Amino acid sequence: MNILKGIFNLKKIFTLVLCIIFIGLNAQKKFTIVLDAGHGGKDTGTKTYYSDLGMVNEKDVTLAVTLKLGKLLEQNKDIKVIYTRTADVYPTLGDRTDLANRVKASLFISLHCNGAGARKAPYGTETFVQGPDQNDTNLEVAKRENDVIYLDSEDRKKFSSYDPKSPESLIALKLQQSKYLEASLLFGSYVEDNFVNNDHRLSRGVKQKNLHVLRLNAMPSVLIEMGFISNPTEAHYLASENGQNEIAKSIYEAIIKYKNVVEKKETRNSSFNSANNTPTKPKEQPLKNDYRVLLMSTPERFNTNDVALKGLNYIFVMKENDLYKYYYGTTNLASIRDNNVKTAKGAGFRNAVAIGFMPNQSLANGYYTLELIVTEKKLGSDSFILNLLNGVKRTKKHGKFYYTYGNFKKIEDAIDTMKTLSKKGINNIVIEKVE
Repeated sequence: MNILKGIFNLKKIFTLVLCIIFIGLNAQKKFTIVLDAGHGGKDTGTKTYYSDLGMVNEKDVTLAVTLKLGKLLEQNKDIKVIYTRTADVYPTLGDRTDLANRVKASLFISLHCNGAGARKAPYGTETFVQGPDQNDTNLEVAKRENDVIYLDSEDRKKFSSYDPKSPESLIALKLQQSKYLEASLLFGSYVEDNFVNNDHRLSRGVKQKNLHVLRLNAMPSVLIEMGFISNPTEAHYLASENGQNEIAKSIYEAIIKYKNVVEKKETRNSSFNSANNTPTKPKEQPLKNDYRVLLMSTPERFNTNDVALKGLNYIFVMKENDLYKYYYGTTNLASIRDNNVKTAKGAGFRNAVAIGFMPNQSLANGYYTLELIVTEKKLGSDSFILNLLNGVKRTKKHGKFYYTYGNFKKIEDAIDTMKTLSKKGINNIVIEKVE
């Protein structure tokens, strides 16, 4: 009897342990989103007075939309929602960033409203991701959002010594954000697409901007400007129940789409058949061609870390007829191809298009070579490149010296040699098509 009782107790304990493990695994699978209602408390954000609405404060609109968005997300059992504020209080920029990092958020979304002072004409939505400023546009946005640091002494210590224009800061920024930039751009493109397609609003696009509330986040992060409070039409929309519901729903659908893409990618990367020790076949059938996203064609030769490429990784450069063609990513899956196009457009390459490359196809006429370096003066006898490689060719054109190496019929062979040379210390190589 005691033995049976002991077995029964062991079964209970075993079942309890399994339940705990199961609950723990489910908890780990939670997709954690930090929702940040911009401004709050002593920081009203941008504001404009209207006779029929009274004072429309950014902090009130951002909180209202955040709570509506959170309510939609909380209905999904696979999503955990954390708020930086749920009332009219002011968390510092440091508090918001620290919270997101502490909970290891999967996504950080900061909601804001735009303003143009006395100008009533500007309108539309725009989504910002953290990155080096590409030009002098939208300086008002950066100034307005970053000036909040002066409201809090701790923020002043934490952020104000940072010089966003120094070369050291730009390099550090690129290294820090490159891991999350592409994911942020992809999510931002989903948000802006929904504002256009669902709500029939004007999108001003997805842009990179150096914003302190995003800068220290260790996860994909966006700052969404939901519209201009200074524009009468948009102010009425932003202050209305209907407008806030539409905005919340569009952002919610973008989150779900992004979450599905991320989880699909993680499943594909981790899917493994333990029986035969081989990867399982993906459900999606591969395309016949490999696809790269053409970002731009230009006579300018940029290094792969140049700001002109807007922080994108996996850049492939091919030279044809004195034009450098910059491509982003490579895949033979339609879903990834389409997402790569979205990411490129989100980064600012509005004319980005996917181009097919036939695998292992030989050039009927001509060949590929590797353009190693372009210089104003001839390389000296002590040149690292010339001492490392035999058979480097030098030509002079347009007042510059072009150094090339190799002769390849297939692009894959050129790429393999390029990778080998990169390991030996020769970087920023361009594949040139010669016909």
